Amino acid sequence: MTKSSLTYKRIVAKFGTNLLTGGEYCLNHDIMAELVSQVTRLHQQERELVVVSSGAIAAGRHKLGLAGHLKGVPYRQVLASLGQSRLMNVYEQLFDRHGIAVAQALLTKADLSNRSGYLNARNTLLALLELGVVCIVNENDVVAVDEIQEAKFGDNDNLSAMVANLIDADLLIMLTDIGGLYEADPQHHPEARLIRQVDRIDAKIESLAASTPSKMGTGGMATKIEAAKLATISGVTAVIADGREPDVIVRLASGESIGTRFLPSSSKLESRQRWILSGLCIRGKLVVDEGAAVALKKNKRSLLATGIRQVEGRCQRGDIVNIYDPNGIRIGSGIANYSSADIEIIKGSHSEQIVKLLGYDYGAEVVHRNNLVIY
Repeated sequence: MTKSSLTYKRIVAKFGTNLLTGGEYCLNHDIMAELVSQVTRLHQQERELVVVSSGAIAAGRHKLGLAGHLKGVPYRQVLASLGQSRLMNVYEQLFDRHGIAVAQALLTKADLSNRSGYLNARNTLLALLELGVVCIVNENDVVAVDEIQEAKFGDNDNLSAMVANLIDADLLIMLTDIGGLYEADPQHHPEARLIRQVDRIDAKIESLAASTPSKMGTGGMATKIEAAKLATISGVTAVIADGREPDVIVRLASGESIGTRFLPSSSKLESRQRWILSGLCIRGKLVVDEGAAVALKKNKRSLLATGIRQVEGRCQRGDIVNIYDPNGIRIGSGIANYSSADIEIIKGSHSEQIVKLLGYDYGAEVVHRNNLVIY
């Protein structure tokens, strides 16, 4: 696959713990210097880059002279607190050699869950890009218990996809110590074939990823596939590649085929749609019948109460809900006009019955087409 040298203008590069430590229990400054050198070369080409970096816990562990893992969330939060400043100090020194200013952004899921927080973070990151500053983003491990417990949306893989979503990136690069997505775990099956390109992330692709864990970081291949899925539905190309490959960031930014490339499943979405799709503040789940699924996917209709068969979770009016078809496949997300308690009452009913059932109504649509994003 050959592309022009400026195909990818805005890039998010995620560096995993195993890459930054070289598989050891401390940061490897030589590896980090090489990665910074590559980022610098792209920066000099007037590309815009944001780095999402793991490694704070490893840096904190090394500071205390610990060779193994401390058990329990509080201890790992202590390591993150100790290590974050050390991690940033290394980056600052390395980028300073090239005359590039760096900034730090520590984010949590909660920071981005409401629309205001999402926009504030977006504006800050975009302003840093405009000023030519390379921002180093990390999960705020000290307060974000979700990450250290390896919750679904709490690792730096998914954070990198959120950041790509946030800044309208063209390319998300997730660098690790493995060549990409294989047909089987290459550590146990050396003959396993690397999958060069994924046009669509489906159940088969997700099952391939589930068997490839991470040694030291909070994310394995499964979280990288989850992150790639979030990026691609937002119109961002995603790549998982071995960060030890020579000039890997520069080559990927120029469109070279390295690792596993995940193609966008949609065109670039506007900011509000990406926020809906991000999954940052999902409060409920609606299961619809086949007729409603067809109306949503093919006819671009709003979701009406008559097509809803099941309500899960607790949401309020204005919260985001996921929408599933009868086969359990998520087909979209949207902002609910009614609470889950109200939807439970009106599900399966025609729109003109809503006032009679509730004593009030907020319109005929449970999720209006303008507030709905279909995959």
